[in-house]
Amino acid sequence: MQNFIMILKKYSKPLFILMVALCLLPFVSPPIALFSGLFFAIVIGNPYAKQSKKISKQLLQYAVVGLGFGMNLYSSLEAGKEGIVFTVVSVIGVMMLGMWLTRRMKIEEKTGYLISAGTAICGGSAIAAVSPVLKAKEHDISVALGTVFILNAIALFIFPPIGHWLDMTQQQFGTWAAIAIHDTSSVVGAGEVYGAQALQVATTVKLTRALWIIPLALITSYIFKAKDQKISIPWFILFFVLAMIVNTFIPLPAALTNIISFISKKALTVTLFLIGSGLSLSVIKEVGIKPLLLGVGLWVVIGISSLLVILYI
Repeated sequence: MQNFIMILKKYSKPLFILMVALCLLPFVSPPIALFSGLFFAIVIGNPYAKQSKKISKQLLQYAVVGLGFGMNLYSSLEAGKEGIVFTVVSVIGVMMLGMWLTRRMKIEEKTGYLISAGTAICGGSAIAAVSPVLKAKEHDISVALGTVFILNAIALFIFPPIGHWLDMTQQQFGTWAAIAIHDTSSVVGAGEVYGAQALQVATTVKLTRALWIIPLALITSYIFKAKDQKISIPWFILFFVLAMIVNTFIPLPAALTNIISFISKKALTVTLFLIGSGLSLSVIKEVGIKPLLLGVGLWVVIGISSLLVILYI
């Protein structure tokens, strides 16, 4: 077995490229792609770690914009309006709970703040946007990203089965996924697995949620007395909305929008493989037990509370 793994590592570069190509096949779903990336990272090792990180970020944004060409603006607004109240309450609630737990658990303040931001808004994107304003150290960022990523990967696997087990509607599951799953990539991936309407609801609510990056960054700069720090604005959300507007008011050929939608979904699948390939044993070890417990605690609170509200209120 060990000799076999050594052979795989020897040919890691062509194998990695082959795995990316396989993600383009119709039967490869987002969870399978993410699991394949995780397996590759842990067993073989990603030979293109830096490139994967950069490409996955850009590819996710292109995929989200492309999905907008398959959505109707009015339908998306109607589907996502229920998630607006959830977004406001959950973002504020998670940030307050996160900072309280950070002090109680004696976790480094900036690490706890980044984990809270990643859980409250949109995972790695929120962490990347807030960390410069926070003047966080590389270790703080790595621990926060590792914590959020581990839980984000688990969510993509377990949320759709839970949704089916509870017999959730497409609307209910899409809203729940957008509120309780960290990264946009896994939210969209889970929505796609569950159904077309769930994908629309999940994407719309999650991107509305992602806009909270801007006020959070401004509040962070005030709390931590940071001045002249550049705030990262998620411009791709604007292009997603423009794509929906174009698809709603301009009669594009159905064949064209179907092709764009298909390419976007496969781009998302590749993105999830690249994201999965970024997790290594060293990242897991670096996280540590306390930050992971903080992330799990916040995730359980937001996941269960939002689920109960969606199902029973």
